[in-house]
Amino acid sequence: MRTLTTPPNSPASPDAGLDAQRCYQAMADKDAAWDGLFFTGVTSTGIYCRPVCRVKLPRQANCRFFETAALAEAHGFRPCLRCRPELAPARRFWSTTDAQAVLAESAAQQLQSAIQQGLKPPSMTALAAQLGVSDRHLRRLFLRHWQVSPLQYLQTQRLLHAKQWLQDSPLSVAHVARASGFGSARRLYAAFAQHYQLSPGQVRTTNPPLRKATQTGTALVLPYRPPCQIATLWQFLRDRSLGGMESWEGQGPDAVLRRTVRWPLASQAISGWLEVRWDRTQAVVHLRVSASLDPVLPQVVAQVRDWLDLDAEPARIAQVIGRDFPEALGQRLPGCLDGFELAVRAILGQQISVKAARTLGQRLINTLGESCTTPWPDLNRTFPSPTTLAREENAARMGSLGLVRQRQKAIQALAREVESGHLDLSPQAQLEPTLQALMALPGIGPWTAHYIAMRVLRWTDAWPVQDVALQTALGVRQHPRPTQALEALGQAWRPCRSYALIAAWHRLAPQAEPSDHPEPHSHNAHTP
Repeated sequence: MRTLTTPPNSPASPDAGLDAQRCYQAMADKDAAWDGLFFTGVTSTGIYCRPVCRVKLPRQANCRFFETAALAEAHGFRPCLRCRPELAPARRFWSTTDAQAVLAESAAQQLQSAIQQGLKPPSMTALAAQLGVSDRHLRRLFLRHWQVSPLQYLQTQRLLHAKQWLQDSPLSVAHVARASGFGSARRLYAAFAQHYQLSPGQVRTTNPPLRKATQTGTALVLPYRPPCQIATLWQFLRDRSLGGMESWEGQGPDAVLRRTVRWPLASQAISGWLEVRWDRTQAVVHLRVSASLDPVLPQVVAQVRDWLDLDAEPARIAQVIGRDFPEALGQRLPGCLDGFELAVRAILGQQISVKAARTLGQRLINTLGESCTTPWPDLNRTFPSPTTLAREENAARMGSLGLVRQRQKAIQALAREVESGHLDLSPQAQLEPTLQALMALPGIGPWTAHYIAMRVLRWTDAWPVQDVALQTALGVRQHPRPTQALEALGQAWRPCRSYALIAAWHRLAPQAEPSDHPEPHSHNAHTP
């Protein structure tokens, strides 16, 4: 079985594999830093739990430890109804040394991500082709690495996803079945009866949905692995917030963030709001989502987890960058809630300060944003849609807001590509094709494309060597070839260079405020 990474102050050591004594100690400590990194099957009950489960600690002789929920279920264990394994932070698998591990972990992440986002998972043939191997070879590697077949792994992800939304949402059983990939309620009932000896109705009755009054939306609790630099992440987002679509109540890490969202649904789009608050007593985030977003609730929650980087594994990141960036322990990589919105804001921020980019974004919201109803008067607009920004008549309006012609053309070209479906700016988009498609657009060069990929596609290894602020922070600005020096320096931090990038930027504050997107003219073939 593969390695467990050591969370800070935990009893295990890296690269030692699953050690029963160390895992048992983590259970005894209720250590949230281990949450999702292993599961405990209790032979006396037939139940498997998260390390943070609050039930009475079982005897060590009755415990078996598994790296994945799928492996626990393959050995006949059922998920605990109290700690709920489906709520554990997901794994972000990565490796830089073992090519077979890279393939097996990439395949697992693709399957897991598809279920979380409510998408149809790729077939093994399609997945193998994407990874550049035969489907037979991929199945063999998957079984060797995870000790379960891809089908078993996928079925566990579907079951746990369905269980979560039966308990945490007002969605109908039929809706949950479709969102979890079962296709029909009949298949969901059959799967629950076979694997859990329960019906979906019994699961929902045992733990009623966390639904309050209609006007308060759906209340959810999202766990994460500590430590977490909440104040740093909150300040990053607050510095870039736009009035009308984002509002804050309170200061520092205790502040509550509310914002509007627009979400595609079939051929239309629905809008609503969400509210986020960090819990200071336990490693969870409290989320409320408006009732209008119920049809896409699972997808919204998956996107929120990406936005706040709740599935990060701080200990594994620290193993890679911690020696050079000890202050970055628990740092999160800010994502986004809307890929198109982030891309437009990236273009707005080229070669200007964060404050100036925020000013342009605010003007865009005030002029072309779309109205949205929320319980808070100051939260009343959504970001302009691709359709709105693609219209020719809006080019002049953007010009009147202070956007130079170059940025007008870049935003409209981006909007047309997204509207037509030729450019996918979702977390499921493939990295290299998306980078190439972005850099083929006028006004978008390597820096902006990499920044978009880092925050939209969750690319943890972005490393924009053209960034003057990064060169300055890492002391290579005066080097005869700073880009080459920066490229060589970054090799030690792969595959976590995005985290090193954020940490390096933080070193500059408050001495200087770097531009979010310093796209140099000399590196952008599309810039006139």
